[in-house]
Amino acid sequence: MSDQEPGDIEVVVGRIGKPHGIRGEVTLDVRTDEPDRRFAPGTTLRAEAPAGADRRPTALTVGRARWHQSTLLVTFEELPDRNAAEAVRGTVLYATIGHDEKPEDPEEYYDHQLVGLAVVDLDGTLLGELKAVVHGSAQDLLTVRTPDGRDALVPFVSALVPEVDLDAGRVVVADRPGLVTPFPDDVPDDAAEDQT
Repeated sequence: MSDQEPGDIEVVVGRIGKPHGIRGEVTLDVRTDEPDRRFAPGTTLRAEAPAGADRRPTALTVGRARWHQSTLLVTFEELPDRNAAEAVRGTVLYATIGHDEKPEDPEEYYDHQLVGLAVVDLDGTLLGELKAVVHGSAQDLLTVRTPDGRDALVPFVSALVPEVDLDAGRVVVADRPGLVTPFPDDVPDDAAEDQT
C-alpha cells in the first residue's frame, strides 16, 4: 500500500468467505488474534485475489464488523451487494503494521518478532535458530533450524516453550530426544562417536 513506511510489515489477517445476506456482507476466515483491532470500521486492508481470479479490488475498507455466533461478518465499503461480495470470495486480506508494533496481549507475538531468534534449551545450550512460524489449525509450530542443518518442528505451547525473551533474542525450549535433539538411534554413527 502506498502509505507503507520503510520497515513496516504486512500480516495476513483474514480470508473472505461466502456472502451473508443481500447487502454485501461477507463471512470472514479470521487469521489474527486481534480481529476487533484489525477489522475496525474505517480500516483499509490490502486485498489479494486467488490466483487466476478476475480483476478484483486491491484494497478494501471495513464499513462494519459484527460477530454472529462464532463467525465474523464484515461489510466493506467497496462491496455494495451480494454479487460484489460473491466476486471477492477467497480474497486474502493483509494489514500493515509497524516493525516495532506489538500485539495487545503480552503473551502473543507477531511472526517477525520470533523469526531469527536463538533457540536454547533449559540449560541455555544453543539448539538452533527459529526460522519460521507455521500456523496450524490446532496450534502453531516453531521451525527450528539446528546447527547441523535439520529443521525441527516444536509445538508453540507453554509446556514446550516456557519462555520467549525478545530483549535477549532467544526462545527457550524444553527439549527432549525426538523434539529438537534427535533420538540417539537417529544420530549417524560418526556423529555418535564425536559425542563420546
